[in-house]
Amino acid sequence: MNDKTSEVLIKPAKGRPMLTWVGKRPLRNVMAYPAQLIETYGCGNEKSISSPELWNDWPDAYLKGGLLFHGDNKDVLANLLANGFRGKVKLIYIDPPFDSGADYVRRVKLRGVTGTTRLNGEEYSMGEQIQYTDIWTNDNYMQFMYERLLLLKELLIEDGSIYLHTDSHRTHHLRCLMDEVFGSERFRNEIVWFYENKLATGGNTFDGFHDILLVYTKDNNWTHHDILVKVKEIKLQPVTQKIEGKRVWLRDDKGKRLYKESESERPVGDVWSIPIVNPVATERTGFPTQKPEALIERIISASSNINDLVLDCFIGSGTTAVVAQKLGRRWVGCDINKGAVQTTSKRIIDIIKEQAKVNNIVRSPNFLPQDEKQTKLPVPAQLSFSVYRVNDYDLQIQHNEAINLACEHIGITRTKTDAFFDGVLGKKLVKIAPFNHPLSPLDLEVIKSELKNRPEEERDIVVVSLGKELAVDAWLEDWNRLRRQGDFPNKIEVIELRSDPRYGGFFTHKPAQAIVKVQRTEKGIDVTIESFISPTIIERLKQQAGILAPQIDDWRAMVDSVMIDPGYNGEVFNVVLADVPEKKSELVAGKYSLLAPEGEATVAVKITDMLGEEVLITQQVKRSSS
Repeated sequence: MNDKTSEVLIKPAKGRPMLTWVGKRPLRNVMAYPAQLIETYGCGNEKSISSPELWNDWPDAYLKGGLLFHGDNKDVLANLLANGFRGKVKLIYIDPPFDSGADYVRRVKLRGVTGTTRLNGEEYSMGEQIQYTDIWTNDNYMQFMYERLLLLKELLIEDGSIYLHTDSHRTHHLRCLMDEVFGSERFRNEIVWFYENKLATGGNTFDGFHDILLVYTKDNNWTHHDILVKVKEIKLQPVTQKIEGKRVWLRDDKGKRLYKESESERPVGDVWSIPIVNPVATERTGFPTQKPEALIERIISASSNINDLVLDCFIGSGTTAVVAQKLGRRWVGCDINKGAVQTTSKRIIDIIKEQAKVNNIVRSPNFLPQDEKQTKLPVPAQLSFSVYRVNDYDLQIQHNEAINLACEHIGITRTKTDAFFDGVLGKKLVKIAPFNHPLSPLDLEVIKSELKNRPEEERDIVVVSLGKELAVDAWLEDWNRLRRQGDFPNKIEVIELRSDPRYGGFFTHKPAQAIVKVQRTEKGIDVTIESFISPTIIERLKQQAGILAPQIDDWRAMVDSVMIDPGYNGEVFNVVLADVPEKKSELVAGKYSLLAPEGEATVAVKITDMLGEEVLITQQVKRSSS
């Protein structure tokens, strides 16, 4: 893979009509940042992919198999274009943010614990909110979608299709935008997804019971298969019986003739009646915007063939990748939220385990036992996938945790309506400086420039920082001197978390810790997790429940999954054993026996807690004494 940043040229949109908004900018080119391979599952096995010839056109930059990216989808799409995927995607399904009233905080529950020990997950960072919440103005939203649609069009093959999932809040904007990018002549359908099992709540308007799928194609020739659904015939057939050589009508106890309704299959139209995901369904993952597998199955079946490539750059809980894997398609998914990538990985691992058994494929003895389920689904295109990262978002997650804790304890109210300031403290605006460096005069100059663009803003400013440079005090003294002498607005004060005793302990991020024992055996290695603690979970339980916080008697209640790589090379984590309990009432095993390379090897154990934080423990084992 190209490890350098490169420039990708983008064709201009030529469709009509053309929308105009403040700050509209054509995307003529985009920078493609390198992607880092961080995790693999099943890659390198000769049976990890189906027909080798199917993968002849696969770009050399990526491992063969499913691709899952962690990063801003604009960066990921640029990386795909720069490394050989231009014009190779048969089907794109995207479910971008559109519900301005949605609560996008993922809620999780401790494993194996009864009662109400439910945890609030992280609210999304500013970068994540761009893709998961509607916090910005309509102009910013249009530019955001415009850029990504232009990139997606470049990835589509000539007979490919794109499905854009939206609702009444954004349909009118997004349809015009799609007309501009793809051309109004490429519009194929506006599909109504009617979720039949939603309950009405009443109120001063009509309840919403549907979403919209806007369907466009790359060219006038596109892949389409009729989806047949059973319908009841209006014509009634008489119920008869042969008696004494004659066929006679059957009647009910009142003497009325009996009829039976006939049933036939017809191609489905543009109204799809599919239930939303039931709160207790086995496919439920905890993501509030999760879509049912039946919906995605219909889309993939209608607009792609077995072994075709399917892409979803707002992967969320991973449903598109899961269904593509089940239906024998190749797939690419990405998300800026690490929890989404983790959830998708776990779901795909479970599917691949089941597929390996059903298709009688030789598999590693390290798989944990699963139910022997049978299926008539096609042979999977791959039994492997890899996880890449475009830009480093791990540091951002710790940054977000620090921001959340600081806001909670300082008393800052986070706002979702201001693209620059992060919240308010009383009557003052709050700006949280990036925690990856001490506050500098340059950070303050950025605030000064923003205030120049807001001549009517009279509120004072509070800047929260993780330390500050010495030059900051002089800058603040000069700025505030004039405001003390006259009636000038926008005084600036700084809360420095490192030195302020009121807040100094609240920002500290204490990573999860584990004690793991690894021993050589005659057949391989034994791995035992002796203890695990997640200070973040403990802290959140205290915040949410106070003195009534539940006692965690078993460390496994805090653990969502365990992955083991018995031959870790220090860079890419190859998942050889995955312990992901199917139900939240079940716990990880904590003890494992598996094969390992002969001689010296580094065993890596990755433990993920219920909030998505990972801890990686590595230990060297020497050659077996035998």
